Amino acid sequence: MTYSVSGSYFESCNCDPICPCRMSDGIPGGRSTYGECLGALAWLVEDGHVDDLDLDGFKVVLTVRYHDDEPGSPWTIVLHVDADASEPQRRALADVFLGTLGGPHVGALPWIRKRRELVDVRVDSIELEPDGEGYLLEVGDAVRLRATQPVTSQADVRCGIPGYDQPGRELVAEELKVSDEPFAWEFSGNCAFASRFSYASA
Repeated sequence: MTYSVSGSYFESCNCDPICPCRMSDGIPGGRSTYGECLGALAWLVEDGHVDDLDLDGFKVVLTVRYHDDEPGSPWTIVLHVDADASEPQRRALADVFLGTLGGPHVGALPWIRKRRELVDVRVDSIELEPDGEGYLLEVGDAVRLRATQPVTSQADVRCGIPGYDQPGRELVAEELKVSDEPFAWEFSGNCAFASRFSYASA
């Protein structure tokens, strides 16, 4: 199977801004601020397909946790797929973002290349709307994330998940609230990031 997906990317975690995991002015990132990462990652597929199956306009969200000092820092994840998609489209989205279909960039993502625990794949309404310099993200009753203000910095900040080749904006989150069994947390003033992404099977 072949695929190509591209569009908007938005994330937030409990780290202080600028997130120390990011590449800043070409210097690779390191440990998370508090040694444990608790976050939500969102993708809006603006142009996408798996074989002949159209994925335009659909969204996926990961809620994630990992600890820097846990051997191999495995990721625990819940994947949310767009309730507006058909069942074949949901399966295709899950196959792409869980790495089932491979691809050079997806294969390098940390929840693909590291050991992971996939708690569940859940179908939810997902809203990702532009707001200020960032976005408002809502995933059913599980996630609410709002980050609108850019960090005051001249640094060139990039993130490996959308790709270091993709420029982005470091933001300060007004709210990151997750109630998504087994995860539950609430933060404000923490880091967020908005960018573009492009993944493909080859």
